[in-house]
Amino acid sequence: MAAVSLKKGQKISLTKENAGLDKVIVGLGWDAAERETKGGFRSMFKAKPANIDCDASALMLKNGKLVKNEDIVYFGRLKHASGSVQHMGDNLTGDGAGDDEQIIVELSRVPQEYDRIIVVANIYQARQRKQDFGMIKNAYIRIMDGNTNKELCIYNLSDNYDDMSAMIFGELYRRDDEWKFNAIGQGTQDESLSDLAKRYL
Repeated sequence: MAAVSLKKGQKISLTKENAGLDKVIVGLGWDAAERETKGGFRSMFKAKPANIDCDASALMLKNGKLVKNEDIVYFGRLKHASGSVQHMGDNLTGDGAGDDEQIIVELSRVPQEYDRIIVVANIYQARQRKQDFGMIKNAYIRIMDGNTNKELCIYNLSDNYDDMSAMIFGELYRRDDEWKFNAIGQGTQDESLSDLAKRYL
């Protein structure tokens, strides 16, 4: 069965159709778009893509709220204290095929008091580097079965994200003991992970 291709705002149950699903890989990918050159001698050469460092993070919420900083899993804290959410490390450039960053969620180990896991990304030093998500193409978030690597669903972000320095890609959420995924794709002008986190306090 092919992976479900989601549109913005679409929700899908992960566990209903996949009995026994206990671990998922959240994969995020993006490519830097080629920069425009302003004519003249330089325009004869293809412009190199900007070197953009996107940092993916997971925010674990209780009753829809971020209760403490320790519930943020990111490149500076690669594993949640519960062991249920693990960041697989920072990709500094977004170069190469496949997922640029991955977060593993062991659904069966997520403590019952957590009902949402928000997956976000922000551009490192976006303002200083004059970078935004409008300079990024082919951005996506996908969910895979952590045991088989089978792709369950994918959401390709296609909106215009000019002037947006951060992105709320999507969320895993628990409802009636069922895990679902919501494709959000909301760009924000938050300049850091801590700014993004304030949205959920």
